[in-house]
Amino acid sequence: MTVIALLAPGQGSQKPGMLRPWLDDPIAEQTLAGWSDGIGMDLHRLGTEAGADEIVDTAITQPLIVSTSLLAVARLLSKAPLPATTPLAGHSVGELAAAALAGVLTHDTAVRLAGVRGREMAAACAATPTGMTAVLGGVPEQVLARLAELGLDAANVNGAGQVVAAGTVPALEALEADPPQRARVKRLPVAGAFHTRFMAPAEEALRSHAADLVPSDPRQPLLSNADGAVVTDGAEFLRRLIAQVSRPVRWDECMNGLAAAGVTAVLELPPAGTLVGLVKRNLKGTATLALNTPEDLDAAVELIHEHSGADR
Repeated sequence: MTVIALLAPGQGSQKPGMLRPWLDDPIAEQTLAGWSDGIGMDLHRLGTEAGADEIVDTAITQPLIVSTSLLAVARLLSKAPLPATTPLAGHSVGELAAAALAGVLTHDTAVRLAGVRGREMAAACAATPTGMTAVLGGVPEQVLARLAELGLDAANVNGAGQVVAAGTVPALEALEADPPQRARVKRLPVAGAFHTRFMAPAEEALRSHAADLVPSDPRQPLLSNADGAVVTDGAEFLRRLIAQVSRPVRWDECMNGLAAAGVTAVLELPPAGTLVGLVKRNLKGTATLALNTPEDLDAAVELIHEHSGADR
């Protein structure tokens, strides 16, 4: 059997002008205008004209990424409906796009929650000087031991020897001055320690905002960042999505879940590139495609048709 999965990227994947290619029809423009009004932010300008320095702001990045993914997938699905067995997963804020694609949330609600999430995480970052540093390579046990020694959290475990450490700036500086053996470290251009205890105020704000939502059960297999498990209850997925704000992203477990589902191809929604790179290193032999512009749609449709559940 062949199985294709759709992946939605998270923060750090943003690129200046990433929305521009998807705004060549009036329906997309109208949809984006409604989302902009809903969150009080000019997503059109930010996605077409703003530079890298402006869109790196957490409050802007998160709704912008979710909006880009959802506009692109709407165009894709108009050309090639997905099989009901298609697994879906999103990395960090990408879980909102994945939840909307699975029918747990409406697209409008997903963008609105991304706006709240980004704003509240930015506010939490301002409360305490924190940050994140990528740790590449090294012996996993030694890497985790070094983080624990410095009081740092493994905020993202991405597989392929990639761990993102998060915590206070002095602790990150100590890690960079004396990294684990055979590991490279690189400070990430983010505002704070996402997916750690420092984000607890943002988690509570998001929970309060989502209190009146009535999510639907997923229409397709929907993997959780918490442990890579397929979640079949909409309320449970929303609970996990909110809690994930201050808990580690286990993308390694999501890739294990994709492997267990027999995935033979993955298609990453825009702004794409990061997740297909991780899949290439972890799930060798899996076909991959990064969907970034409408010019990629024909190849995406072909990949869906080739991996739509038929016997090889």
